[in-house]
Amino acid sequence: MSNPEPRDFIRQAVAQDIASNRFGGKVVTRFPPEPNGYLHIGHAKAICTDFGIAQEFGGHCNLRFDDTNPTKEEQEYVDAIQHDIKWLGFDWGDRLYFASDYFEQLYAWAVELIQNGRAYVDDLSAEEIREYRGTLTEPGRESPYRNRSVEENLDLFARMRAGEFPDGSRTLRAKIDMSAGNLNMRDPVMYRIRHATHHRTGDEWCIYPMYDWAHGQSDSIEGVTHSLCSLEYEDHRPLYDWYLDQLEVFHPQQIEFARLNITNTVMSKRKLLQLVNENIVAGWDDPRMPTLSGLRRRGYTPTSIREFIDRVGVTKNQNLVEVAQLEACIREELNRTAPRVMGVLRPLKLVIENYPGDKVEMLDAVNNPEDSSAGSRQVPFSRELWIEQTDFMENPSKKYFRLSPGAEVRLRWAYVIKCVAVVKDAQGQVVEIHCTYDESTRNANPTDRKIKGTIHWVSAAHGVPAEMRLYENLFPMPKPDEAEDWKQNINPNSLQVVQGYVEPSLADAETGARYQFERSGYFVVDPDSTPVRRVFNRTVTLRDTWGKIEKKD
Repeated sequence: MSNPEPRDFIRQAVAQDIASNRFGGKVVTRFPPEPNGYLHIGHAKAICTDFGIAQEFGGHCNLRFDDTNPTKEEQEYVDAIQHDIKWLGFDWGDRLYFASDYFEQLYAWAVELIQNGRAYVDDLSAEEIREYRGTLTEPGRESPYRNRSVEENLDLFARMRAGEFPDGSRTLRAKIDMSAGNLNMRDPVMYRIRHATHHRTGDEWCIYPMYDWAHGQSDSIEGVTHSLCSLEYEDHRPLYDWYLDQLEVFHPQQIEFARLNITNTVMSKRKLLQLVNENIVAGWDDPRMPTLSGLRRRGYTPTSIREFIDRVGVTKNQNLVEVAQLEACIREELNRTAPRVMGVLRPLKLVIENYPGDKVEMLDAVNNPEDSSAGSRQVPFSRELWIEQTDFMENPSKKYFRLSPGAEVRLRWAYVIKCVAVVKDAQGQVVEIHCTYDESTRNANPTDRKIKGTIHWVSAAHGVPAEMRLYENLFPMPKPDEAEDWKQNINPNSLQVVQGYVEPSLADAETGARYQFERSGYFVVDPDSTPVRRVFNRTVTLRDTWGKIEKKD
């Protein structure tokens, strides 16, 4: 097959390996999530890179769960991760693996390192290990247990596995170099004792491998050729290589790339878990969350996310991407594909005094002017309508081109109306607008009569009650992680719930259906929606160009 033109340094490396027949021309990648939370937008970059490169070069990508920490892992996360990957458009086929599949082999290889004098059982506590490790400017100190005999280490390691010792009392460490400039090479921990039930192996094991020990060897077992990691693992690569070299097994190539960082967003799974557990959000799929399930519920599409990842690209340089770039991708897609409908978020009653009270007209409305094949729909029009509260101003500013006393506007797909009276309640609040309409302006060419403002509406007699959930960024500051107390900077207006009306064509809208509410933004039908209670989530607002659009109407 003809390989694609390499467009980043990873693809260039893979192409060179194929050309040199380094791995027999094979390309095998893997996506190795920990099942301790839901996937977020940062994982989407890894997924698109791992699966995408394998596809482009005629290889395949494994899905392997790094399930080496039983205290934080759940089957719920395993199921959610698989669902999200398939939703993004990728498939691992029959190559679903778990690090726990290899526990016995990893144990045997650890025994081999002990036998070769390359690993030892240490009695130092976790705090003491950190103390002995040294710093970037000072070498570490050797553990007083570092020079135990091979026989003693083998005995202690077997007894660790048998469950004789309590949590934290002993570890297995690689014997490398406590004066190494790379701290990861200063006798890293390979196994720790953890008496906890594993979601797959139950109580079979009470010692669990560390990520650095399990990762490279799992890659080797699976025949992974290119182990693609985020940049924070660059300093771990010498250890990755050391383990494989000591065991003299198949040796994949680890390549690192910059992770995805987005403004106004936290990506730490630990922090996301706090948001969920402390009920700051409604769950992992809360539309304010950067999780794939949250983005899906908010109305994002797989194609918009993949387009965003493609635009960001794969580089070695860490950077902070504006969340507006992600929003632009979904706007562009929905502008092409989403049907236009009319929905009023904050209703204000409008009465057309000279329109017959018993008359109902069905007006033709274009579904999507960007898509000529989308056709049109019929929208009922009657004497009483709902309009947006913001579309009326009793004392308008100079550049306000919507309804005000004596002013004219065009009703979308309908008539030109003129405000003739205002009704207020006892507190002086405007509760109803009275207008007259010009019957001759239906279907008239907008250029025949220069009206600067066009507003949307819903027939009061036919409108469907709807709950609209209006979302903003959960964090107003670009770098919430840098705040001293990041949870104190949560946007109090990140969710506003309003009760409004939508046109009757949405009465049976299915969960997940996406629409453009004219002038209000793009919305998706939420799973909470029922036939008697329609619920819509705002995916993203429109670009701030409605004023120009109005002038063209």
